[in-house]
Amino acid sequence: MNMNSLSKTRILIVGDIMLDRYWFGDVNRISPEAPVPVVLIGKHEERLGGAANVARNVAALGAVCSLLGIVGKDEAGTAVEKLLSQSGIIPYLHSAPGISTTVKLRVIGRQQQLLRLDFEKKPTRDVLEDKLQKYKTLLQTHDIIVLSDYGKGALDQVSRMIAGAKKTGKMTLIDPKGEDFSKYRGATILTPNKSELRQVVGSWKDESELTVKAQNLRESLDLEYLLLTRSEEGMSLYGATEVLHIPTVAREVFDVSGAGDTVIATLATMIGNGKPVAEAVRIANRAAGIVVGKLGTATVTSEELFSS
Repeated sequence: MNMNSLSKTRILIVGDIMLDRYWFGDVNRISPEAPVPVVLIGKHEERLGGAANVARNVAALGAVCSLLGIVGKDEAGTAVEKLLSQSGIIPYLHSAPGISTTVKLRVIGRQQQLLRLDFEKKPTRDVLEDKLQKYKTLLQTHDIIVLSDYGKGALDQVSRMIAGAKKTGKMTLIDPKGEDFSKYRGATILTPNKSELRQVVGSWKDESELTVKAQNLRESLDLEYLLLTRSEEGMSLYGATEVLHIPTVAREVFDVSGAGDTVIATLATMIGNGKPVAEAVRIANRAAGIVVGKLGTATVTSEELFSS
């Protein structure tokens, strides 16, 4: 793999930007007030989450990465901007009065997540329209478009975004959310996990039924590919002329949070570097196997990926 060519690939990430906060502490007793553990906080960390974590993964692989999204004019938004700068990500952040940055606060004790607190507010129509206009401009200068949907509202105009990308001949890779996948019609690649796919097509009793349901969905949505991420079962790629099953390569699973971000980031970077989709999926599967061995929303570097 030529790392210099990776650095020339320009990828635009659009979606729900989050700030992941981790509070680490010791648990030595149960509270006398209620049957809950008392956590004595010893340290804390902040990391980019949601679409920002996808961008962080792209940047860690060496590609040129831009991030378009919405944050609040608040302390968490300032933290996001600082982390983006440290990661070498080009930010295009929109805000407006009354908007707050989405924050996920996790309390960790004895290497276990004890509690998660979410802080979020839906973006306004005006700020979404401003973001869409900026998106149309950025389409001209980027090679691959990744739409990272966490259901927080930043991709409420996703259908118009896909249409805009198709007009300019740009590939769109989408990490979906929710029970209605019709809004993703016309995308190049959709990357649901098992739970997300099951919400849309129902359960399946065996591989053959899964293949039928996945292919029917792919065709009905006019997708080139549907990539199903299957945790310990690896991944399955469904295309018009091929079905590819790739077993997992995880050595030790420590934390699966953010693995989907790593998959779509690696997939976009490899496709942008000229890799065929099937080969890009194999590399993304390898990346997922590495990142689940790390705590929290972690990344994989090109050195880790191609020396492993």
